[in-house]
Amino acid sequence: MPTPERVRRRRLLALSLALTAVTLPARADKPLWEFGLGAGALRLPHYRGSDQSHTWVLPAPYFVYRGEIFRADRDGARAVLVDAERFDFDVSLAATAPTRSEDNTARAGMPDLAPTFEVGPNANFTLARGAGWKLQARVPVRAAFTLESSPKSIGWIATPNLNLDFWVAGWNVGVLTGPVFATRRFHGYFYDVPEAYATTTRPAYRAAGGASGWRLVSGASRRIGSWWLGGFVYGDRVRGAHFEASPLVRRSETVAFGVAASYIFAASSVQVRDDD
Repeated sequence: MPTPERVRRRRLLALSLALTAVTLPARADKPLWEFGLGAGALRLPHYRGSDQSHTWVLPAPYFVYRGEIFRADRDGARAVLVDAERFDFDVSLAATAPTRSEDNTARAGMPDLAPTFEVGPNANFTLARGAGWKLQARVPVRAAFTLESSPKSIGWIATPNLNLDFWVAGWNVGVLTGPVFATRRFHGYFYDVPEAYATTTRPAYRAAGGASGWRLVSGASRRIGSWWLGGFVYGDRVRGAHFEASPLVRRSETVAFGVAASYIFAASSVQVRDDD
């Protein structure tokens, strides 16, 4: 049986792989695949609505694959099932970090939050584009699962958004904003307080499904020779969310941010056209 330390290391590796994003300049002949490795630092709230955060220092693998169907690029790892001029349909991935309740005042005495993995379909509509910029409407809907020895399903989450990408002075800059919605089971995993864990300052609570607030994400990345550099800032608002009344919600607005650098040391000799 794996030791708790080995399980923790596996979770951190899965988290680093899920959070890694790669971004490349637009419109050129490029290798079919590229691979690199580096490190990144993330400052993340324990969960949306938490008033406490944690700093993670993780490996930052860099992987790009520019296949006709399977791709791993600045939009994440995905299978592109439909790719038209104004519309494409692929697979969306996301993850959350683990939280030990002993490190979180609001959750003291409650079970830990395992890291989660999310996967599901994503429809992308290109609303407008020009030389060096593109505006899309995206509609990802993902099923969520815990990453632990016995994974379990914890419901669904939808994050429709507007995404603006533009290129300036060699940097790819992206700004994304939109509402968040999730099922009752998803909200319950993070915000329910069962009777067994209720206290005089933490009453029992059962979250409802529906609106989960709003998010705003901005990121920038660049290739400089064999190096990839990137960073992001993530603003989250849970005011008006259907779980806002949970005693585990201590702050209506939270901010996450991170930076990473990776060295690309291997690339395919096969060149393909990359028009994204």
